[in-house]
Amino acid sequence: MEYLQIRGRRPLTGTCAVGGAKNAALPLMAAALMIPGETVLRNVPDLSDVEVMASLLRSFGVSVKRQGDAVVIDASAPSGGEVPSSLTGMLRASTLLLAPALDRFGEVALAPAGGCRIGERPVDLHLRGMSALGASFDEGGGVIRGKRQRRRAAAICLDYPSVGATENIVMAAVRARGRTVLKNAAAEPEIDDLCRFLNGRGAKIAREGNTVIIDGVTSLSGGEYTVLPDRVVGGTALLAAAAVGGDVTVTNVGTDQLAAVASKLAETSAEVTAAEHSLRVRRSGALCGADLRTMPYPGFPTDLQPPFTAAMTVAEGTSVIREEVFENRLGFCDELVKFGAGIRRGGGPAVVRGVESLRGADVRAEDLRGGAALTVAALAAEGESRVFGLRYIDRGYEAIETMFAALGGDIVRRSTEEGA
Repeated sequence: MEYLQIRGRRPLTGTCAVGGAKNAALPLMAAALMIPGETVLRNVPDLSDVEVMASLLRSFGVSVKRQGDAVVIDASAPSGGEVPSSLTGMLRASTLLLAPALDRFGEVALAPAGGCRIGERPVDLHLRGMSALGASFDEGGGVIRGKRQRRRAAAICLDYPSVGATENIVMAAVRARGRTVLKNAAAEPEIDDLCRFLNGRGAKIAREGNTVIIDGVTSLSGGEYTVLPDRVVGGTALLAAAAVGGDVTVTNVGTDQLAAVASKLAETSAEVTAAEHSLRVRRSGALCGADLRTMPYPGFPTDLQPPFTAAMTVAEGTSVIREEVFENRLGFCDELVKFGAGIRRGGGPAVVRGVESLRGADVRAEDLRGGAALTVAALAAEGESRVFGLRYIDRGYEAIETMFAALGGDIVRRSTEEGA
């Protein structure tokens, strides 16, 4: 069993260059199934989630090979078929194969998706949107079975700006006949990355605010594309600098994509400096508590709420954390309490009363972003901590210990035959 051994209270200093975004790479890999040729995706992070998506594509008869930071996908001669539930159960993003498989094969059979247990993430918006575009679905027997009856454009308005539903509907509309207008679409940068990728392959997609307009085309072609940087990894490094203290600059990141994070950090008395493609956070004095409410983009991202909450455990005063996207995402707070954090949770928000210092503890991650929060807390805590459950953290952070060690953190990955 692997774990992170962390000796805390070492200030973090230096520069962190952000790599490719998991939440962009996965939909791009899924979309490659629609392309009868070779797709080369560059700047793809080496993560367990990426490897699961590669295995899912291989189950369709697609060739997927990693070459350094590139993933080469050849969907020239896919075979189709039912995807093993053992794979879909490992990855929430497996639902993103619904539209590409329908487009390529005319039918799809997909077992329920897995991923972190952070709340309900139904696919009804996905299915409703794709049904409007000419597909039909049956969810009997615990498997989503879909058939493409026809390719037709449609006017669709989402009840909620779901990222996954927006991505599936955009992919389904790319080769529909006519113009599809998708309103109340999610605005996350990873969706724009998907649209840029598809446009480079021959699609015709435009965005006007929260409306995405797709003019159907008859074919797509292969090519190369570079995945955008991971704003969540960059934000985690900045929040760790605020929690622990020090001076960290994150480079190769769109500062506008982290504007909500930078603004909230400034409220905590951390010094934030933005440049064209970098953000710098310096903290030498005490942090001030700050209230937080997560929102769809461009609001504060739900994926960065856990490390922000970890930072607030050592801030002066009281912070109120309202998680508005995933109802179970505050579960990691129970592990933060083991560090001596002052957190009260009921059926609503988490109330965090900052303490002067956290103390080292053995804790266990039960989800990806909660694992990042525990890592941040351990870096800020006095003494030694062990963070278990790395299989979750490794889903979204490529060697998180290497990133923080390069910034001066005393953190190493170890293994043991015993549990925590």
